[in-house]
Amino acid sequence: MKNKLEVWKKSHDLILSIYSVTKQFPKEELFGLTSQIRRSAASIPTNIIEGQARQYVKEFKQFLFIAKGSLAETQYHLFLAKNLNYMNDQNYDIINTQIISIKMMLAKLISALSR
Repeated sequence: MKNKLEVWKKSHDLILSIYSVTKQFPKEELFGLTSQIRRSAASIPTNIIEGQARQYVKEFKQFLFIAKGSLAETQYHLFLAKNLNYMNDQNYDIINTQIISIKMMLAKLISALSR
């Protein structure tokens, strides 16, 4: 299924963007917000690929829901970083657009697997 690969690729691109922007966060946030946002973002493609490797569609869907939760967590961390002035509006908008796209793709994939 092409959608599985595409949503994984976009979520992988998201984590690369997150790592790039968080390099600019204050050093005192290394074990705080920087670590949190990186872990939640990395969880998205990880859960997609792990779910795909499962035997049953029901299991795959459960991992996609977990990825969706991690995506929401990442989106909040991103919003917090913007409000703390750790990132500029342009970077925020670019990454938030990626998040919205992935959110829609996950919803479509979950829906397709539910049929």
